[in-house]
Amino acid sequence: MHRDLTQALGAEINAQLLEIALTHRSYAYELGGLPTYERLEFLGDSVLGLIVTAELYQRYPDLPESRLSPLRSGIVNTVALADVARALGLGSHIKIGKGEESSGGRDKSSILADALEALFGALYLDKGFEVAKSIILPLISPVIGSALEKGAGLDGKTALQELLAERNLGVPEYVVRDSGPDHDKDFVAEVLIHEKVVGRGEGKSKREAEQIAATMAFTTLITHNRA
Repeated sequence: MHRDLTQALGAEINAQLLEIALTHRSYAYELGGLPTYERLEFLGDSVLGLIVTAELYQRYPDLPESRLSPLRSGIVNTVALADVARALGLGSHIKIGKGEESSGGRDKSSILADALEALFGALYLDKGFEVAKSIILPLISPVIGSALEKGAGLDGKTALQELLAERNLGVPEYVVRDSGPDHDKDFVAEVLIHEKVVGRGEGKSKREAEQIAATMAFTTLITHNRA
């Protein structure tokens, strides 16, 4: 029934797990309480996170944590995962309710991304971590490369500036306060977008505080894109 999907994925998955991984809550509700993919999505999110984190750690040994975190967020987000799901043809296999179907839910990025994570969760349960990693990593690897090219792995301020430009959100504003004696000052920076604080950072220099605030803002914007 899902032969073309498993062929695109490169692995067979236990039929029962696969059915659950493809069942959206709208379909389950209409049929009276079938299991949905939400638990598998929860599991798959963690499996994917570990695979991506380990790959970034090994692939970019010179990048500090402050740059690895936004890079990971730029990879494991709704838009990127939905594109992977579309490449697999996942949308045509998801079981959704009539209401979601009529509103274009089968190609909705949030549903595609969630279902992909559920599929990864099912893959992990059926095959174990190492096999799951060998299948998932090639699917995600191009996203890792493109995320770095788009600036997610750059310093926080540059990454944020490029993200805001991509989304037509204007230019960030930085407000910095300092405290303490001249020889031992502490700096607190806030980054504002349209007068709203979206990131805050503390450091021993103005630049360090701004970079941390920008990294937090970048991660916040990427994470909220999953909503």
